[in-house]
Amino acid sequence: MPDVDLDSIDRAIIHALQADARHTSSSTIAEDVGVSASTVRNRIARLEETGIVRGYHADVDYERAGYQLYTLIVCTAPIPQREELARDALDIEGVVSVREVMTGAENVHIGVVGTDGDDLSRIGRELNDLGFEIVDEDLIRNDFANPYHGFERTD
Repeated sequence: MPDVDLDSIDRAIIHALQADARHTSSSTIAEDVGVSASTVRNRIARLEETGIVRGYHADVDYERAGYQLYTLIVCTAPIPQREELARDALDIEGVVSVREVMTGAENVHIGVVGTDGDDLSRIGRELNDLGFEIVDEDLIRNDFANPYHGFERTD
């Protein structure tokens, strides 16, 4: 059950922000949705205040930026400490994302960027020292994202 009831305007705003927050103005969203730009700005502020919209992030192509070793490290963490360990992993230099997985033994997926093999080894040791069991490591070629279709306007 959501903390905030989202109407079709809220969902359309979220969809537009997910599609391209950087190049989508409140005026453009307002025109598409049929409300004023100030309504869109107020709705965005409410979505941010309630934590539904948690932030705006740069989508970085690490390979083009000169970092060839964008790696997914799949880990197992003890369930009672999983969330705390996941948050603590963000403090390790080179960790760029952490996903807590609710099912299965491989319950934490950590995105890291290493400068070389030694750097990846250091990150692995630090994750191990925190209490993670590293199950697998995979080099990532591309990472794609899309706005959630459930936020599309249907009316």
